[in-house]
Amino acid sequence: MAGGIAGPKSCFAVVTPLMKKSPAQILVVLVAVNSQKEAVRIGEGMVNARLAACANIITGVQSIYHWKGKVVKAKEVLLILKSTRLRYRALERAIKTMHTYETPEIIALPVKEGFEQYIGWVCEETHS
Repeated sequence: MAGGIAGPKSCFAVVTPLMKKSPAQILVVLVAVNSQKEAVRIGEGMVNARLAACANIITGVQSIYHWKGKVVKAKEVLLILKSTRLRYRALERAIKTMHTYETPEIIALPVKEGFEQYIGWVCEETHS
């Protein structure tokens, strides 16, 4: 991200003028995985494929959920990816092929506001 950060116009060149001023095309994608090794593998894969601009890994997550009739407590790792709506379907497909869970948590949250240069950088880095 340092130096030469692209402006937001590179992201929104093919959308309506109204969208040029909005970070609405950016998504924060949350993915729970079973280990740091898996998080790094998936994160690197998504960034290398330009399906995500960036990956953050949070270790030490305690999860509690219902699974196959039981309440499960598990230590997990949270992978946070920054991507765009245009790349989401491909990102989801790629995560599912790399993920070890039968039903992986893949949740995309829309960005309502953000630093304009960062928004532009995310768009530029995920441009296909």
